[in-house]
Amino acid sequence: MGKQSPCLDMRNHLCAANAGCAGSWTPAMTRAMARKLYACVCKEREINMTIHIVRLGTPRAPGEGPRLGTVRRPPRGVPKSEFGTRDFYDTWLPNLAPSAELMAQGQAATDDKEWAAFKRKFHAEMKQPDASHVLDLLATLSHHTSFSVGCYCEDEDRCHRSVLRELLAARGAEIG
Repeated sequence: MGKQSPCLDMRNHLCAANAGCAGSWTPAMTRAMARKLYACVCKEREINMTIHIVRLGTPRAPGEGPRLGTVRRPPRGVPKSEFGTRDFYDTWLPNLAPSAELMAQGQAATDDKEWAAFKRKFHAEMKQPDASHVLDLLATLSHHTSFSVGCYCEDEDRCHRSVLRELLAARGAEIG
């Protein structure tokens, strides 16, 4: 069975969108109608597909979706089998993390000038084909599903995830 719509009355709602199907669910329902339903505004809530920017290791928000860990190293002292259940990440995506040398530079930044230098260098790293393609993919996926990207840093303003937020927004991503 495919992904279920969050609409509580899927058959009636889809039939209303199809006007004239007399309330029956048939295999003839088209993909376009299914997409229309999935993107609809249900009476109970609006369905939003977005990228959430999060701090890894914090409790998950409702509707956050899978977490992608954009970090250079896995969490210390946590068994690999518990990364997801302990709210770190479901999938590790280190190619969107700063290089080890650049990460050290960013963590050592004490003023706006040093932080701007970190951002400039991180932007250059993210222009490399591998990282750039992943950013393009995530921006596209943000229009179809919800998921999260994150890092361990406490202060997002001085974390590479703030730069990822900017890069994704520049690519047209839906960011929540």
